[in-house]
Amino acid sequence: MTRRLIATAAMTVALGAFVLAQGRRPASPPGTASTQVGGHYTTPPGSDEPVYQGGKWIDVTYSRPIKRGRELWGRGADYGKTLLLGAPVWRAGANVTTQLHTEAPIVINGKRLEPGVYDLFIDLKPDHWTLIVSTWPVQTRYDPSNKEALWGAFGYTPAHDVVRAPMTLGTLPFSMDELTWAFTDMTADGGKLTFMWDHTVASVPFTVS
Repeated sequence: MTRRLIATAAMTVALGAFVLAQGRRPASPPGTASTQVGGHYTTPPGSDEPVYQGGKWIDVTYSRPIKRGRELWGRGADYGKTLLLGAPVWRAGANVTTQLHTEAPIVINGKRLEPGVYDLFIDLKPDHWTLIVSTWPVQTRYDPSNKEALWGAFGYTPAHDVVRAPMTLGTLPFSMDELTWAFTDMTADGGKLTFMWDHTVASVPFTVS
């Protein structure tokens, strides 16, 4: 709980500073999707309230663009171009590269990922999305002269890929206005890393190793 309060307070302060510096709200607000695995509930002596202990955190940090009436995906040869903006793959968010932070070893598409920080990209193809997990260094502020780290997905190559996994695509019964990452269908053994925007939902299963 303390970790979450500190993280939330830090994000609130950072967002507030950004808003003050810019004089307006960011067009794509920062977001975090979180889950905690591997722990158990126990009731401390003298307390009636159970506490979750020993858990490991898994987070996705990203920027959350809003649809604002756009046609997001495009069709035919133009599929994905609105979002790619010339990058070879999509950053699956906006601004700073979307990242996966895991304190627990996890397995995606048969590949074990040790605890650490990874980048998330999506290779967009009509009816066929691929989640890319990478270890590219990333920029927190855009510097066009920095060729060793990525801003979003610009300059991406597969040189640092650690896993590629096909995503299961579906259609939401409603339109999600703000891009959303979430952990869904979670159990003690794992769950799904799920992306939602407009009427599209795409997910990849993972297990906790």
